[in-house]
Amino acid sequence: MVDYSKWKNIEISDDEDDTHPNIDTPSLFRWRHQARVERMAEMDKEKEEFKKKRQSFQARLMDVKERISKKDGDEKALKKELEKIENEGKELDRAENEMLKKEKKTPWNVDTISKPGFEKTVINKKAGRKPDENLSEEEREQRMKQFVKDNEKLCKQYGMLRKYDDSKRFLQDHLELVGEETANYLVIWSINLEMEEKHELMAHVAHQCICMQYILELAKQLDVDPRACVSSFFSKIQHCLPEYRAQFESEIEGFKARIQKRAQEKIAEAVAQAEEEERKERMGPGGLDPADVFESLPDELKACFESRDVELLQKTIAAMPVDVAKYHMKRCVDSGLWVPNAGDLAEDKDDDEPEAAAAGEEKEKTDDAKSEKTKEEPIYTGVSTDDVD
Repeated sequence: MVDYSKWKNIEISDDEDDTHPNIDTPSLFRWRHQARVERMAEMDKEKEEFKKKRQSFQARLMDVKERISKKDGDEKALKKELEKIENEGKELDRAENEMLKKEKKTPWNVDTISKPGFEKTVINKKAGRKPDENLSEEEREQRMKQFVKDNEKLCKQYGMLRKYDDSKRFLQDHLELVGEETANYLVIWSINLEMEEKHELMAHVAHQCICMQYILELAKQLDVDPRACVSSFFSKIQHCLPEYRAQFESEIEGFKARIQKRAQEKIAEAVAQAEEEERKERMGPGGLDPADVFESLPDELKACFESRDVELLQKTIAAMPVDVAKYHMKRCVDSGLWVPNAGDLAEDKDDDEPEAAAAGEEKEKTDDAKSEKTKEEPIYTGVSTDDVD
């Protein structure tokens, strides 16, 4: 049931039922009002004095406890002083309880029965989100390049920060970084770090990247500008529930796994590209790879090229069937394993005999089929914005 008893004892200065016809009613009302105001002022003064006593007690208590912990002074005297202060605290507690009881028994009046909810209205309107720009891929790439050119140093400074408070202050000082461009740059940087086998640094930059992506996602959900969500995100992540923290950590681990997978793919692509370029460089005049042709030759022909014995090559060709000899020698010429002179090449076209090809001069290739490439090749060729999901 609802208790309505508290409404029965309300003090009203102009209650006409308590007046007498022979009493000056206005004067009585003024006297009652003045008495009520004085009682309220005295009660407020009592509360203020009690508040000061409580603050003084707390300060003295903390000071003595700190001196005891640091063993600053006579320990016996400090403990005695602490006991005295604690007894004062008990007295303050009793005084506070009595004051609350007294306040509870005080009749309500026009000043205490209700209070205004607010005196003025202040509306903080957050900036709206920027409308999605209909940019082409070329325009987006150009904008990303310009952003990196202007803000790469700041992006790296943000990516290296360790504490949430530092990240919050840094982004609030550089609001131009709060956007998709910074998140994309951190993704690219993370991939490059993983390809360089800087795993710990990659993990930290990935953490900063996820923070930026969470800010962008929060702005999307609230339909506001991402710059207005910096403070709220870092406040939430520092005092979040265990479930939210677990979700955040899980997102970071998933992101690092995707970075590692993409880095491995990029390395494999770079190695394949390097091998393809090496193969193209050693390609013969007929478009054949000398290494592939050499591996496809019969063992007796391989021995001839390995020993570089022209006479042995001529004898081996002569002993082979004509069509087989023509097939292998043509592949050797097309791959550059064998380079005949112009006269022998013309005779080979007229007579179509393998012995004519064997009469040419053997020329050593600059890169042997079994030799390793001497010039250094980069492990990877870098990462572009195409790697951003």
